[in-house]
Amino acid sequence: MSLLLQSPPSSALSSSSRQKGRLRFLARSATPRFALSFQRSFPQIRASANFSSSLDKGLSTEFDAVSDLSEIVPDTVIFDDFERFPPTAATVSSSLLLGICSLPDTIFRSAVETALADSVCYGLESPDARMSCFFNKALVKVGSDLVKLVPGRVSTEVDARLAYDTHGIIRKVHDLLTLYNEIDVPPERLLFKIPSTWQGIEASRLLESEGIQTHLTFVYSFCQAAAAAQAGASVIQIFVGRVRDWARNHSGDPEIEAALKRGEDPGLALVTKAYNYIHKHGYKSKLMAAAVRNKQDLFSLLGVDYIIAPLKVLESLKESITSPDEKYSFVRRLSPNSAASYSFSEEELVKWDQLNFASSMGPAAVELLAAGLEGYATQAKRVEELFGKIWPPPNV
Repeated sequence: MSLLLQSPPSSALSSSSRQKGRLRFLARSATPRFALSFQRSFPQIRASANFSSSLDKGLSTEFDAVSDLSEIVPDTVIFDDFERFPPTAATVSSSLLLGICSLPDTIFRSAVETALADSVCYGLESPDARMSCFFNKALVKVGSDLVKLVPGRVSTEVDARLAYDTHGIIRKVHDLLTLYNEIDVPPERLLFKIPSTWQGIEASRLLESEGIQTHLTFVYSFCQAAAAAQAGASVIQIFVGRVRDWARNHSGDPEIEAALKRGEDPGLALVTKAYNYIHKHGYKSKLMAAAVRNKQDLFSLLGVDYIIAPLKVLESLKESITSPDEKYSFVRRLSPNSAASYSFSEEELVKWDQLNFASSMGPAAVELLAAGLEGYATQAKRVEELFGKIWPPPNV
């Protein structure tokens, strides 16, 4: 999730300081970007004119219409735009902490300074343990502030350097949850964002069995999505645009090649297949489509549980008003009913284990997962380096 932070002098919603104290930072910047080329083109899927429009119900914009079919999550938290695009959920991450620390007067700055002044962390002899304590405290302090600002759940990033350590992930989540409990943040308001390695998926399974909600990210293949659903992950996040970008610049991934042969966009096809798998087989997981690049992507995914859309797309939807003689139809493309008729191969219906999971990960998923983990790990290191420079805070 990207965040655009503002720190007004008296209120987070104040308009008097809209031009000051702003910072934008993107979660995807933690991952090396893949250059776009247009060696391949993908079919466009348009909303059908053969269905009655959601706007017949009295809705006046495209944004209203699509919001009736999927929960639209803004890919930004802009305090100036709470009324236009109220954020329903948020993520606290290492990239967010970096952004907060780069501004002297954001509304979250005091949360970080309080974390760095924590006496428990200060008393730890080991520098590594002390830094880990500060990092955890900062995530939780900022996360608790976000819980007060959004009506939905706040997802807390788990250190990507633990991605291949199931027990390390579980210990980290327990540590974070304990800190949240100490400041009375209800566990039902929390998710813990874990990379979708096999070890991360196993950690999700064990945590969910304890009633702890998990958010599995960096999903780029069907085997990851299916294994995550079997593990009982609360939220599964697929990056539509990143899969497409890989396909435009590479070849040799069987899953992507199969989608292209069917004339489908591989990113959209992965979301469709994962959604149908989850709903056809009765898994509890909610599916989140991220890296949605334009309105066409969004229209093609209507019906999925969550769509993370960038501000430019939301603004375009909000500004698109239909007239009585210009009906615009919106179709729910994903639904439990359509999932019931979707066919899966025997190989796709296996009980996933580490061996068949590893053998089913194509080159796209392997490369994109590695790039994502590297980016997140780099961000975490930068946070630790920055904390080392500014600790202790000036007021301690």
